[in-house]
Amino acid sequence: MNKLYIGNVSAEASEEDFETIFEQWKIPHSGPFLVKTGYAFVDCPDEKAAMKAIDVLSGKVELHGKVLEVEHSVPKRQRSCKLQIRNIPPHMQWEVLDGMLAQYGAVESCEQVNTDTETAVVNVRYGAKEQARLAMEKLNGSMMENYALKVSYIPDETAAPEGPSAGGRRGFNARGPPRSGSPGLGARSKIPEVPLRILVPTQFVGAIIGKEGNTIRNITKQTHSKIDIHRKENAGAAEKPITIHSTPEGCSNACATIMEIMQKEALDTKFTEEIPLKILAHNNFVGRLIGKEGRNLKKIEQDTGTKITISALQDLTLYKPERTITVKGCIEACAKAEEELMRKIRESYESDMAAMNLQSNLIPGLNLNALGLFPSGAPGMAPSMSSVPPPGAHGGCSVFGCSPYGGEGPFWASMLSASSQPLAVTGSPESETVHLFIPALAVGAIIGKQGQHIKQLSHFAGASIKIAPAEGMDAKQRMVIIIGPPEAQFKAQCRIFSKLKEENFFGPKEEVKLEAHIKVPSYAAGRVIGKGGKTVNDLQNLTCAEVVVPRDQTPDENDQVIVKISGHFFACQLAQRKIQEILAQVRRQQQPKPPSGAQPPQPRRK
Repeated sequence: MNKLYIGNVSAEASEEDFETIFEQWKIPHSGPFLVKTGYAFVDCPDEKAAMKAIDVLSGKVELHGKVLEVEHSVPKRQRSCKLQIRNIPPHMQWEVLDGMLAQYGAVESCEQVNTDTETAVVNVRYGAKEQARLAMEKLNGSMMENYALKVSYIPDETAAPEGPSAGGRRGFNARGPPRSGSPGLGARSKIPEVPLRILVPTQFVGAIIGKEGNTIRNITKQTHSKIDIHRKENAGAAEKPITIHSTPEGCSNACATIMEIMQKEALDTKFTEEIPLKILAHNNFVGRLIGKEGRNLKKIEQDTGTKITISALQDLTLYKPERTITVKGCIEACAKAEEELMRKIRESYESDMAAMNLQSNLIPGLNLNALGLFPSGAPGMAPSMSSVPPPGAHGGCSVFGCSPYGGEGPFWASMLSASSQPLAVTGSPESETVHLFIPALAVGAIIGKQGQHIKQLSHFAGASIKIAPAEGMDAKQRMVIIIGPPEAQFKAQCRIFSKLKEENFFGPKEEVKLEAHIKVPSYAAGRVIGKGGKTVNDLQNLTCAEVVVPRDQTPDENDQVIVKISGHFFACQLAQRKIQEILAQVRRQQQPKPPSGAQPPQPRRK
């Protein structure tokens, strides 16, 4: 991705002109400029140099009366589904970006790129060529908060080469198999370890690296870890992030050694300020880390003799999806606290990853990578959104900058194999109404300041979301009315479940369990229950949700009765889909038969 295309080139332009421009802006290049009529090509030594050329020159530098356009040079056969979007407002929230990208199709992955620019850059992969083309057409040059977005194709190594397909020699990719870093959507591999990310004062980075890198090499060797010190990030910042990849024990040993080095350096340089341990953790884990009423954090403080604080939720931005956990105490106490904190973060991560494996199966084809339930990050500080596999693929996503991972958790795998029919919704799905009950105290969090959160959620999900008035002064629950098709229901409910977890309305090891009501025609209630309660029992066994059709209900004015569904998110979703399948069958059977003499009905598609 280091070859550049330079467009809008004057006929008078020469190779020497480009040499001068690149030298003037201190942009390295690794080969000669190939100048053609109206355009030129050049190779850069690395991606950083290529990004600098694009950011500094494109649309800003004039040559012989023409403003140059600089972008990645992408062969047509690799101009497939991958785009790079630049000049994104730095304070833009992921949720807003997700919603914008999702307008043009299914986003399989979205990863932020580290650059030296003030604005953000992301690499996006769409599910289909046409979706990427549409996004390119609509977004390039569009204004967002006074920033003009710049969109270009980037090479898609997985794009099928032109010519005959596999089997014919001509269709073989001469470059060999994909690089090991390429996302293997169908690959199964071991679940990666969660790295430890810490912040260290910039003045101690040199001591941690050591003369000619000897100190960091020794730490790496002794702790069997890979340590990345992100020195070039946040130029001028007082602290620099360090990422440690290893086993939990290896991460802890490396962290303790780094703390000892900082302590020694502080003594040698007569640095008098306290040096706390600062751990970076994705926001989605923090609620479970804190625990209900802060119990988890208090216990860790008591057990380790440390003082622990966590940075404010308001500090999160597109560039910074992580919270800073500050631990104060002696080195031994901080080391113990790190072990406990990371153990809880890893438990949360594994729980989320197990749940993530279900996404592509619950409603096949549904893109849910941007729901915010499943955090991941590219190497360094760059956050990314999980890459959701296509239907049928095993969960392949680049998580925490590690290799792709896949495989189903045994519980979800067995539950899905028990489902006899796919849950796909074909054609134009009908709108559904679901009443979801949330804790009354959580209403403010769901609505957000001046209603911003519920508005964004409604726009993102494509559903109508309203909160019903409280039934009495002491009501402990409030009803959220969600109206929309299955995909919108899934998105809206998923975000609500996630928000309740994030805001600590449920404990760290406690699944978010809510009650949902859906109304069914009174004549169909018996079909949901089944003979002797068999259908409803099977539903509960299959979905692990509690499904109840209360007896002796009086149908409402529309001759409908309520079915109550209680359970965690995926259980509720699966139960809702299966009940909707039953209702669809009932509706088909209720359709009037054609009069005699009419053409026989067409056979039903299977």
